[in-house]
Amino acid sequence: MRLMFAAALLACSLSLPSGAWAERPFAFVGSVPAQGAALVLPMQSKGDVARLAQAVDAPTLAAVDRALTADKFEFTEGSTLVLRGIGPWSRVVVIGAGTAPATSKTLQDIGGIAAQQTNDVDGPVTVIANHLPAVNRATAASDIAVGARLGGYSFDKYKYADPAKPKPAGQNAPMNIVAAPGSEAAFASSGRALVDGVLFSRDLIREPANVIFPQSFVERTRAAFRGVPNVTIEVFDEAQMQRSGMGSILSVGKGSARPPRMLLVRYRGASGAPLVALAGKGITFDSGGISLKPGNGMWAMKGDMAGAAGVVGTVLSLAKSRAPVDVVAIAALAENMPGGSATRPGDVVRAYNGKSIEILNTDAEGRLVLADAVSYAERNLRPAVIVDVATLTGAVSTALGDEYAGLFTRNDALAAQLTAAGAATGEELWRLPLHPNYAKDMKSDIADIKNVVEGGAPGAGFGAHFIGYFVETTPWAHLDIAGVDSRGSSLPTVPEGLSGFGVRLLDRFVRDYRPVAAPSATMDK
Repeated sequence: MRLMFAAALLACSLSLPSGAWAERPFAFVGSVPAQGAALVLPMQSKGDVARLAQAVDAPTLAAVDRALTADKFEFTEGSTLVLRGIGPWSRVVVIGAGTAPATSKTLQDIGGIAAQQTNDVDGPVTVIANHLPAVNRATAASDIAVGARLGGYSFDKYKYADPAKPKPAGQNAPMNIVAAPGSEAAFASSGRALVDGVLFSRDLIREPANVIFPQSFVERTRAAFRGVPNVTIEVFDEAQMQRSGMGSILSVGKGSARPPRMLLVRYRGASGAPLVALAGKGITFDSGGISLKPGNGMWAMKGDMAGAAGVVGTVLSLAKSRAPVDVVAIAALAENMPGGSATRPGDVVRAYNGKSIEILNTDAEGRLVLADAVSYAERNLRPAVIVDVATLTGAVSTALGDEYAGLFTRNDALAAQLTAAGAATGEELWRLPLHPNYAKDMKSDIADIKNVVEGGAPGAGFGAHFIGYFVETTPWAHLDIAGVDSRGSSLPTVPEGLSGFGVRLLDRFVRDYRPVAAPSATMDK
């Protein structure tokens, strides 16, 4: 297979919107540039050394071959071998690519590892991957570019930039991805949009709570969608929610000086497509309210709006790529604070659908804002399916750690579609039970339902049941992302910290969605 093309006419520097995450630029090129500081070689076996001979100089390949033998490199997916001072390269990075044809996820991981291993290189970086067998060769280079941008993300906008210590100019040199013709178009049609959606979400959840609150979340969203066709944005302010009867979300925001908002972002990319509703918990800061959280670690509750950021980021990705879908994000935005007007434990409020809620714990507030979001969506938008996303419970992270988000649904076909989307994108889900007896446990003596069950109960399941109580007949699933919204260590495409989990998963789910029937047994009331 020939690795160098007749002319390097594909070279095209690709810039992304400036912001906290603008890192090394990249370009798609037709052959290996004559000069460069670092070379990245994804490989599945030592046989790739011969396949790279037309693209890489012989002394470099000979040194790589010797190092692979000496290191007993096994080529497992994501493994790395870093060599320094090899031929004309200051650094050569070998990345294991496994044995199967490379999937989109594998290629994104390669791009992420390439970015992380070369972020300090003072000069151009070259990535060669067009020798790898790929499931979809047309988008292979685009997937690498997506992974490089996601893996190289950083959020440092508030750090002091010492003018006496400027960033080395070479670190702004491009990452050159050796690519087949058409790779630029593949990236432009969908890859760039996916990056925009994920990084929009990451930026929002990493911002401090004095910067992102309900109204500023709305303003950031309007700015992100400015000029994007086929998108409508609707915002319910406090007065409109009061008139509409959204007492559940209003109860959460009562203690804050920053009033709640209900934000709807709809993209209509195809007439006749089934409407997919994505509801996101958007608690821009969660102190716990009167049921106050411990102070240690409370700062991280600025990210308690990860669900809302994720669903809006998903619609941004789909809209910018002009996907032939119909999708709406409902972001239920509030700040949960103590105060003289805050909701008290024991208060009773009435949700949008008319059902009453006894609030036993004000720190179980995410389910309260989502109750109004899902019932509004079902009654007014009539979607084919509703999926809600929330950093809902610590219980799910105890059960699943940071490898899986919890999936709750009584619809097997819907569970299968969501699970498949998670497996394809690396944002994986694990299905957890919704037992019919949860309905009995959550009955209130004085209201229709209570928001918590005290005493060591299965908290993740009860939280899911509570939200499902407010969905009447529409196929519905709940994703509890409390265990995966933050990383203690980096993954190839997810740097340490708040992750932006869910955009890639939901983007794939919505694109591939096929209508499912409502289950015969609806949520027990």
